[in-house]
Amino acid sequence: MFTLRPIGFVRSPYQETSGIPRGLGAQHHAEGVLEILPEFAPGLQDIEGFSHLFVLWAFHRSEDFDLIAHPPTDEKRPHGVFATRSPRRPNPIGLTVVELLRREGASLHVRGVDMLDGTPILDIKPYLSSIPAEKLRRGWLAEAEARKG
Repeated sequence: MFTLRPIGFVRSPYQETSGIPRGLGAQHHAEGVLEILPEFAPGLQDIEGFSHLFVLWAFHRSEDFDLIAHPPTDEKRPHGVFATRSPRRPNPIGLTVVELLRREGASLHVRGVDMLDGTPILDIKPYLSSIPAEKLRRGWLAEAEARKG
C-alpha cells in the first residue's frame, strides 16, 4: 500500500460535478488556478516554458468503484471503467491537460479545468507527445460521436 499526498489544490469555478461540461462535444475552457503548497513551489522552476500541462488529481468526493461504467457520452452503453473517464475507479485518480496561461509564484493560472474547486493535486508534468495525430484512435468514443453526428 502507498499513500499519496497533495502538492496543492485546484481553484475552479465548479462547486458541484453537475456544473462541469461533459458528454459528446464538451468543451473545457474554464480558467482556474493550481495553487501549489509552499514546500513544493521550488519544483515549479522552469515550468513557464511549457504551453500545456498534465495535471494528476484525486477524485476526492468519489466513493467506491464500478468496473463497468455507463458514460452519458454513449447513450448509457456499458464500457470497462478503464476505457472511460468515470470518477468511480479503483484508484480515484484524474488526469487533465490544461493550458498554462501564466505563473505567479506558486500559483499556475490555467485554462481547461474540469475539476471541482478544492480538488487535491497529486502531480504536474509538462505535456509532451510524440504520437502523430494520424496514429491516435478514439475507440468507442469515435463510434458514439459518429452515431450523434
